[in-house]
Amino acid sequence: MKKINFERAINMLGSISYCRDRVFYAKKTTFFCIILSVCMLLGNFSALCAGDLPEESAVDAPQNSAAPVGPPAEGGSIFFGTIGEASNLIPYLTSDSASHEVADLLYVAPLRYNKDLQPEPWAAESWSMEDEGRRMRFTLRKGILWEDGQELTAEDVAFTCKLAADPATGSPYAEDFLRIKELRVIDRYTFEVQYEHFFARAVSTWMNPILPRHILEGQNIRSTPFARKPMGAGPYRLKSWEPGSRMVFEASPTYFAGKPHISEVVYRIIPDNATMFMETRAGRLDVMDLSPLQYLRQTSGPEWQNRFHKFRYLANMYIFLGFNLEHPFFKDVRVRRAISMAIDREGIISGVLLGQGVPAFGPFKPGSWAYHPDLKPMPQNIATARALLAEAGFADHNGDGLLDREGLPLAFTILTNQGNEQRILTATVMQSQLKAIGIDVRIRTVEWAAFIREFVNKGRFDAVLLGWTIPQDPDLYSVWHSSQTFEGGLNFTHYRNPEVDKLLELAQSTPDQKKRADLYYRIQEIFEADQPYCFLFVPYALPVVQRRFQGIAPALAGIMYNFEKWWIPKDLQKTQMQP
Repeated sequence: MKKINFERAINMLGSISYCRDRVFYAKKTTFFCIILSVCMLLGNFSALCAGDLPEESAVDAPQNSAAPVGPPAEGGSIFFGTIGEASNLIPYLTSDSASHEVADLLYVAPLRYNKDLQPEPWAAESWSMEDEGRRMRFTLRKGILWEDGQELTAEDVAFTCKLAADPATGSPYAEDFLRIKELRVIDRYTFEVQYEHFFARAVSTWMNPILPRHILEGQNIRSTPFARKPMGAGPYRLKSWEPGSRMVFEASPTYFAGKPHISEVVYRIIPDNATMFMETRAGRLDVMDLSPLQYLRQTSGPEWQNRFHKFRYLANMYIFLGFNLEHPFFKDVRVRRAISMAIDREGIISGVLLGQGVPAFGPFKPGSWAYHPDLKPMPQNIATARALLAEAGFADHNGDGLLDREGLPLAFTILTNQGNEQRILTATVMQSQLKAIGIDVRIRTVEWAAFIREFVNKGRFDAVLLGWTIPQDPDLYSVWHSSQTFEGGLNFTHYRNPEVDKLLELAQSTPDQKKRADLYYRIQEIFEADQPYCFLFVPYALPVVQRRFQGIAPALAGIMYNFEKWWIPKDLQKTQMQP
């Protein structure tokens, strides 16, 4: 079979950029978000996992970046691009990064991660853990105001907790809140949370946003207009939303930590990443996650060096090919293993990513404490893949070069979202690699909102090419436990394994990190045998930012953890009317 020259193929595509999840920072969000393609060109949630990291995971700061002179200036706008727009601004109802990123501007949470990915108080003034982690006590700051001037209180927290856990809400994040035995409001600013047993994700649970009780109480959360016209207490407020065009947020003058320096945040909805790159180059977008081709070859020279800072760090997410395990072919582990063995991950990284990524074998960040120290990514082994398919009853009975069994061809469709050229090219490479062992693969792309709503959530796919973010606490329950296979749940591949269920439950109630790591090691060993996903790669995040923005301080959490502190010198400010 003729070998594909991946690099030449990429060069022929010119300025097409291979859309990747924008993984610039870890802020307060701890949800397992489906990222744009799953992932749009949006993201800004991911960064580096806590724990010991390989050297290449550190954030590569730009060279020759002079320290800003003088005090921060107020005003100006910053422009981001997104392939698809937010679907809903109630974070407990959504699992896409487009919705979560913009919601992250609107709300506050009791806790958040700092630049070193350690928990710190945010809306809380203080917090404590007692009774071996089974009891938590929070005291909120006084004077945190909702946009309408009412004060945020412990009653809002209690309301949010109840709302998230309510089956009528149907939140994919309900499990964290269902673990709470009792939430007791002590006074206007203080509340106490009691757990039956130690819960490993207890701390990260309280990094989820607080919603306003006085606005939402009594409403049908699934149909409330609040989803499009939210009211928060965070650093920004929704100013306008032009469907299919842009979303504009304005700095909140009542934000308790101080009004952000940048007056407006504008998200422009742009149909594809190639256009987004041209808009960035033209100065009409300020921040973008570059493709490997753009990072390595299209953003060099004096023009880019003088106008932009480029950064590079291993993203806090992984890309995978997920099988619908209700599909008759994929119920057979031999078929799944054969497909995984037929894929050349190193070739994909070399050709599609131009080396800007590392192979993956499971759902954890390389170098993090839960990452299995001895497992390796599945090596390509064509002979073994063919033998497994033969053992499963597949053969080329009609001589057309494709395998079949009982008259049915071994064929399936890889589904991903429109506009994500990196995913599409990855699917194309896998299509060629699988054809070499007699598997007929087709590729289908669907507009983002329909992709999630009509296909992923409803399980209407053969296989999906997506990406998952990895929360700072690497709990896998929401994605892999068999109880999460309901429509709209995050276990949309319908993976069910009783041993994995027990290990996930035990890991959530194990306070000792080493023992918990051992449980995750065993889960990864099961995944290696089961291959419920073809884990493909962990990419590098390659963000580029206009040099006019000051206050950027690269850290373990990436570059946007302190976005509220970014600022623009007066003579370099522009507004949304002056792109």
